[in-house]
Amino acid sequence: MSTKSTTTTADYGAKDIQVLEGLDPVRKRPGMYIGSTGLTGLHHLIWEVVDNSVDEAMAGHCTTISVTLLDGGGCRVEDNGRGIPVDPYPSGPHKGKSAAEVVLTVLHAGGKFGGEGYKVSGGLHGVGVSVVNALSDRLTLEIDRGGKRYELVFQNGGQPKGKLEITGDTPARGRKNGTSVTFWPDETIFASEGTEFVARTVLERLQTMAFLNRGLEIVFKDERAGKTQNVTFQYKGGIIDFVKHLNQSKDALFTKVAHYEEEDDGQMLDIAIQWNTGYHEGIHGYANGISTVEGGMHVEGFKTALTSVINKYAKNRGLLKEKDDNFLGEDIREGITAIISVKLSEPQFEGQTKAKLGNVSMRSFVQKVTNECLAEWLDENPTEANKIVKKAQSAAQARVAAKNARNAVRRKTALAGAGMPDKLKDCSSGNPSESEIFIVEGDSAGGTALDARDPRTQAILPIRGKILNVERARLDKMLKNTEVTALVTAIGGGVGDEFDAAKARYHKIIVLADADVDGSHIRTLLLTFFFRQMRPLVEAGYVYIAQPPLYSTEIGKVKIYLKDDLAKTRFLEEHPNHKKDFQRLKGLGEMDWEELRSTTMSGESRTLLQVNVDEAALADEVMGVLMGDDVESRKHFIQTNAKDVRFLDI
Repeated sequence: MSTKSTTTTADYGAKDIQVLEGLDPVRKRPGMYIGSTGLTGLHHLIWEVVDNSVDEAMAGHCTTISVTLLDGGGCRVEDNGRGIPVDPYPSGPHKGKSAAEVVLTVLHAGGKFGGEGYKVSGGLHGVGVSVVNALSDRLTLEIDRGGKRYELVFQNGGQPKGKLEITGDTPARGRKNGTSVTFWPDETIFASEGTEFVARTVLERLQTMAFLNRGLEIVFKDERAGKTQNVTFQYKGGIIDFVKHLNQSKDALFTKVAHYEEEDDGQMLDIAIQWNTGYHEGIHGYANGISTVEGGMHVEGFKTALTSVINKYAKNRGLLKEKDDNFLGEDIREGITAIISVKLSEPQFEGQTKAKLGNVSMRSFVQKVTNECLAEWLDENPTEANKIVKKAQSAAQARVAAKNARNAVRRKTALAGAGMPDKLKDCSSGNPSESEIFIVEGDSAGGTALDARDPRTQAILPIRGKILNVERARLDKMLKNTEVTALVTAIGGGVGDEFDAAKARYHKIIVLADADVDGSHIRTLLLTFFFRQMRPLVEAGYVYIAQPPLYSTEIGKVKIYLKDDLAKTRFLEEHPNHKKDFQRLKGLGEMDWEELRSTTMSGESRTLLQVNVDEAALADEVMGVLMGDDVESRKHFIQTNAKDVRFLDI
C-alpha cells in the first residue's frame, strides 16, 4: 500500500461530505434529471411542464393546452385545468409557504403520491416542474383560481422573487381556472448545443399527446422571428386517428381500424390496430401517456393474445389446416401498426427513463381483453380477417426463405476462413469498445480512408454504390445483396429479429459518405438498414455519421476546413475581412489522406453525429415516409421540415 493512499484516507472526514440543499442537486447533476444537457435535455423541460397539464386532462379537469415558443428564447405552457393550489402548506419545514412555491422549489413535492388529486398520471417522482425551475434563468408562474390571478417569479436557478401574490382578477374572456408556466432555459447549463428549441421536435411530441388523449385540444404557437406558425391538434378519433396517421405513407391492407377499450379495477386500455402491405412491425406502447419504447407487460400481453387469436381464427375457418404449423408471432405482426395505450394508478416503470412498464397485472388484463375483443372483431369483419391471415401465410413462407438465406450467408462466411468479406480492411484490436468501422462509399474514397485510419482501432469497409432500400424488401431478398451481406458479416451480431448488439465487433459504426445529394441518399439507406434490421445497434448508441467538411479556405498559409454553410457563415462573421476563396469539397476522394484524417477520422479533431431513437413511433413514421413508395408524402415532409433543419444529416 502506498503512503499516498493512506494519507488520503486519513484526511477524509465529515468536512468532505457535501449536502446539496433545495434545487442544488439538479444544477450540480442535471443529466440525472433530464437525461442530458444537449438538445434532448433542453426539450425535456417542455415535456415536464406539458406532462403536468396532460395529467390534469387525464383527470378530467383540462380541455385545452397551449405551448408557445417566445421570441426571446422562452417557452410558455398554459392549461385550463384546476390551477396549482395556492393555499399555505400545512406542516413541516415548508409550513406557511404557498403550495405553489413548494411545488416549484422542492424536489419530490407534488400531487401524485397519494390522496385524491390524481388517479392516473405520468409524473411519479414529483421532480418535474421543480427541475424546470432549477434549470431556468427565470420562470414566471401564473395561476387562475377562484376568479383571481396569482403570480410568482423565480430567477437564478429557482430562487423565488418574493411570495405568491394576487395581481388582479382572472381576465374576463380568459380561462376560469388554470396554470401558466413561462420559463427561459439557463444558457450556462445548456451551453453545449444552445437553448434554441426546435419546432418540429415540439410539434411531434404534442401531436402524439393529442392522439393519446382523445378530444384534448393542444395549440402550438411559434412567435420567434422568421419562424412564426400556429398549429392546433385535436383528434376526435384518438388512437384510431393515430394508427391511420402512421399508416398514411404506407399502403394499408384494408381501410378499417380494429379498436377496443376496457376499464376494470383501476386499469384502462385503449388499443387500435391496422395492417399495411409493408414488412415491418410497428407496435407502440404507451403507459399513462408515456412512450414505453422498450415495451413492457402491456405489449407482452397484447402480442401473446394476438398470436393466439389469429391462429385460432385461421384454424376454425379452415384457412390453416390441422396438419399445418401455427403461425409464429412475427408472421402475424408483419406489417402491423398498433397503438397499445394503457392507464393505471400505480405504474411501475423500469429505469428512470420510464422506457418499460413492469406491472404484471397489466399483462394479464391486456391479454384477456384482446383475446375477447379481437376475436369478436375478426368474426364481425371476415374480409379483413382473411387478408390478415393471407399476409401471415406470405410472411411465414418468407421467414423460411430468409432462414435459408441466413444459413447460406453463415455457410459462405464459414468457408471463407476468417469469415470476413474480402473488401473489409479490419483493425488489429479485438476489443469492440475501442474498435470502429467506417462504412465508406466508393473504392477511391475507401483507399484514402485506408491511408488515413489508425490501423489498430479503425476498420474500413468500402461499399459500391447505393445499397438496397430495405424499407421495400424482405430479409430473404436483402441477404442476396452483396453489400448487405458484407455489412452483416463485418459488423457481426446477426441480422433481423435475431440481432444481438452485445456480439457486435465494433462499438462505433460510422457512416462516411460525401457531403452531397448522393452521399445523403446513401446515408439514409444505411440508417434505414440499421434501424430496421439492427435496431439494438441504434438503441445502444453505436451508430454515428461522420461529418466531412463541405468547404476549405486559407488564412495565410494555413488551410481551414468548414463543416457546412452554417460554419462558413460563422467564419465570415469572425473574419469579416477574409478575401480568400472558399473551395467546395465535392467528395471524399478529393481530399488527401492527411486532410481526411485531421478533419473527419482522427478522434482528436473530428465531429461525429450520434444517431438515436427517442420516439419509436415517430422514427417508424419518418423512415416510412422517406423510404416508402408515397412520393407526395415524402415531398410534403421535406418541404415542411426543411426550415427546421439544424443538423442536415438527421
